[in-house]
Amino acid sequence: MKLITAIIRTTQLDQIREALVLNDITRITVCRVSGHGRQKNREEIYRGKKVVPNLSPKIKLEIAVNDDFVDLTVNTIIKAAKSTKGYETDEVGTIGDGKIFITPIEECIRIRTDERGSAAI
Repeated sequence: MKLITAIIRTTQLDQIREALVLNDITRITVCRVSGHGRQKNREEIYRGKKVVPNLSPKIKLEIAVNDDFVDLTVNTIIKAAKSTKGYETDEVGTIGDGKIFITPIEECIRIRTDERGSAAI
């Protein structure tokens, strides 16, 4: 079992979610987060003054999967996150497209049924 955490652009959420659903990956958790990566700072106007925000709004996806679904999930996210023109294009990504982290899950327990391990995911 693995936990796949993806930090993506806010504009890519619907596209990535639809791509995941098409690949039968339907159980995800979505959080709004802020962060700073390698993308260049942009100026914004706030109350009539120019400001350079330190943190950019992003979306964090968390998806717990069994080992058989890790590659499918990661490849789906990469393909959908890179492209701004559609899921089926093979575009080269740009700075700010996001990151994916894969961490092992020691145990998963479904509270309702007390199922454990892969069956609980």
